[in-house]
Amino acid sequence: MKKKVVKIAAAILLILIGAIVALPFILEGRIGQIIKNKVNSNITGTFDFADASLSLIRSFPNAHLRIKEAVLTTAAPFEGDTLFSAASIDLSLSVYELFKGASEPIKLRELTLEKAYVNIVFDEEERPNYEIAKEKDSPGEDPSGESGFTLDLQEYGFTDSRLVYTDKAGGIYLDLTGLQHKGSGDLSLNESRLDTRTEGLVSLSMDGTEYLNRHKVVLDALLGIDLQTNTYTFLENKGLVNQLPLVFEGFVRVEEDFNKVDITFETPSSDFRNFLALFPEKYSKDINGVSTTGDFVVKGEFKGRIDEEHIPAFRIDIRSDKASFKYPDLPKSVDNIVLAAEIINETGLVKDTYVTVEKASFNIDQDRFAMEADLRDLTGNTRVNAHIDANMNLANLSKAYPYAAEQNLKGLLKADVTTAFDMATLENKQYAKTRTSGKLSLEGFEYNSEELTAPARFSLVSIDFKPERITLNRMQGNLGKTDFDIKGTLSNLLGFMFNKEDVEGVFSLESNTFSLNDFMVEDTEATSGENKKAETASVKIPSFLNCSIDARAQTVLYDNLVLRDVEGNIKVKDETATLSNFSSSLFKGKLLLDGSVSTKGEVPVFDMKLGVEQFQLAEAFSNLDLLKALAPVASALQGKLNSRISLSGILSPEFTPKLESITGDVLAEIFETSINTNKANVLNAMASQLQFFDPAKLNLSGLKTTLSFKDGVVTVRPMTFKYQDIAVTVDGSHSFDNQLNYRARLDVPARYLGSEVNSLIARINDNSLEDLTIPVGVSIGGNYSSPQVKTDLTTGVKDLTASLVEIQKQKLLNQGKEKASTLLEGLLAGKKADSTGTKTTTTDEVKKTLGNILTSGTQKTDSTRRDSTAAGTPNQAVKEAAKSVLGGLLKKKKKDSVVVKKDSVN
Repeated sequence: MKKKVVKIAAAILLILIGAIVALPFILEGRIGQIIKNKVNSNITGTFDFADASLSLIRSFPNAHLRIKEAVLTTAAPFEGDTLFSAASIDLSLSVYELFKGASEPIKLRELTLEKAYVNIVFDEEERPNYEIAKEKDSPGEDPSGESGFTLDLQEYGFTDSRLVYTDKAGGIYLDLTGLQHKGSGDLSLNESRLDTRTEGLVSLSMDGTEYLNRHKVVLDALLGIDLQTNTYTFLENKGLVNQLPLVFEGFVRVEEDFNKVDITFETPSSDFRNFLALFPEKYSKDINGVSTTGDFVVKGEFKGRIDEEHIPAFRIDIRSDKASFKYPDLPKSVDNIVLAAEIINETGLVKDTYVTVEKASFNIDQDRFAMEADLRDLTGNTRVNAHIDANMNLANLSKAYPYAAEQNLKGLLKADVTTAFDMATLENKQYAKTRTSGKLSLEGFEYNSEELTAPARFSLVSIDFKPERITLNRMQGNLGKTDFDIKGTLSNLLGFMFNKEDVEGVFSLESNTFSLNDFMVEDTEATSGENKKAETASVKIPSFLNCSIDARAQTVLYDNLVLRDVEGNIKVKDETATLSNFSSSLFKGKLLLDGSVSTKGEVPVFDMKLGVEQFQLAEAFSNLDLLKALAPVASALQGKLNSRISLSGILSPEFTPKLESITGDVLAEIFETSINTNKANVLNAMASQLQFFDPAKLNLSGLKTTLSFKDGVVTVRPMTFKYQDIAVTVDGSHSFDNQLNYRARLDVPARYLGSEVNSLIARINDNSLEDLTIPVGVSIGGNYSSPQVKTDLTTGVKDLTASLVEIQKQKLLNQGKEKASTLLEGLLAGKKADSTGTKTTTTDEVKKTLGNILTSGTQKTDSTRRDSTAAGTPNQAVKEAAKSVLGGLLKKKKKDSVVVKKDSVN
């Protein structure tokens, strides 16, 4: 019998275990769909998730449901925006709840969220994005009238979460990040207690002003909950704002049309350490070892109703009198601290909130600082009245407060400034209506940060405040190698400080040495494909500047250049600097500059017009990569340069032009030139091909040329100059990497063509032949460092032949056919014509003879004359004559051994 009972029990146990294991698989798809249907049937937005898993073991005897990657999006007018999301949602509920029908509400006992995100928004028309519950009479409503879920919670919580609240109409932004919260209690009872703990980082801004920036908040609260009256009471509560402890008492009651609030709070002690605890730990550091005297008390209350028009009336009182503190590792203390301030709203209307600082003052040794202020209508047309009176050695502040010590502050500050203004005046730029007066000065001030390449040292800063303007009497100092002395006027300092406007003004800048490298900020960027960081130096024109600067500097250091006597005007606006009437001494000449530089885009760009006067060619082309790229051959010239250059393109992080990006054109004139043959690669290559050409004798003085450049290619328009009595025309192009593609034509006088041709011309006995030239074509390719030069005489031969034939035609017409025939026979044969020889026309004889002489003698003559005064056969005579012609033009490879083939001429 016992064995039978054991067997039955074992069987039942196995069935239960099997059911526990199998049931989740049976119900898993159903429960996920039920949840989606329950939620979506009651909202106008959309709820969805990636996966839902069910377990009967994890929370036994309850069922445990996990929903992954849940997202709740809103409907119009916020259609598509995320109202809520979570990496995972864990729900615990009775197994019985799994078998309820689709129309029955489901009771939840535990709820846990991980990496939840809640985004609450009020738009410009003050419409909230969270009103997504369907109206009772909306189509598709659950006919039961029940909501999808009811709470029977015993425990809940969320980790690593975030809550964002944005009120676009009110200009309020609240961001609670790193949110950790948990609560426990029996919420199924009409009256219960909920034990909670919350911590996170709070950021708060209003109308663009940041009041809290990732301030740490901790709240341990025991809440009494009365569900019958909807009253939530603070029973035992302790909070921390940064390190400032606060205790709460009071309640919040939810009424049908409003919420009623009655809460008081205060610091649990009056220790002045509470004041230091208000500041973020980044600034106040560890305050545990700080010794303090005096007291610091914060008391406040919120009482009233919360509805669409009202907030609770409140008063927050902050008081301290004759207090002091000293950090253990710093030499000086801050003494005689007096603070009396209130934040008040007496009507419950937001616009009636105001702040009064009756006094805020302290001393460090003999140094003093005191301030009074009154701020009204904080959410409307804010009105400010304030007075600052200070006489301080900032080095003492660095010896008393840790954050100031990290900044290594130095300098003597004197200030006596009173101001009164309202925000509407600033917004309308009616700065003359503000009432700001007084003086402020700094001597020996030093400032350093990661955004500077070196500490900025201000030997003197002096400012006068008057209602109509702010005068910068002097700002004198240095940054690295750069020294500066600035004067001018500011027209909207208050607009810059309170309304985020550009700094507007007119200034003059004088400097002995101004180094652009001192303003090269290191930018850190991720290297492509790696997690490593790459640092590049760049100059960024401040976006908040809108000013005009008349600048003068004795020396400006830019890249590897030293510019002297620099002066001109700079207008800065919208991250663009426009330069006008700029001039500088450079390369023993003068540089004129007009144009603009902009750093507004992803890469800096420029558009400039440069005037160059009397530049020393050798210095300019040795030091300017731009000129080297535009005209590499000019690096061999000694002399002076005048030029007009228009160019635009992209700047490198070092603020030098990226050659491959620039486009533009150049008009240049050179004079007083000579050639440095050691650098004249192209000219030396030409000299190796042309017997008569000597680069040292080339004089380019007075040469004018025009060129243009785009996409890394420089195009030179045809330019003409003289080499002794040879006219030279050159055009073509080269790339910025010095690949050459040029053509030249040299009109070579006949006397360079050799003795045979000169003898022939002399026999023609025509004065017009004294200026006879032959064009020689030269092609220049390869690289500038190793150019390839080729010559072409084909066109020259044709032109010379045609010229001589035409001259002879004219002489035949004037002198008669018989006389011309006799003359030509004498010229061509060197003796009287054989009476028995075959006769041809004189014109044909000239064409054939000159053609044979000038084309290297490879064609046979049609003359049947056999007797000749020349040695050897007629063909041999023609070859020797061709050698004479080509030898006069081209360099001989070996002495007296030139045999020129027709192909070599082409």
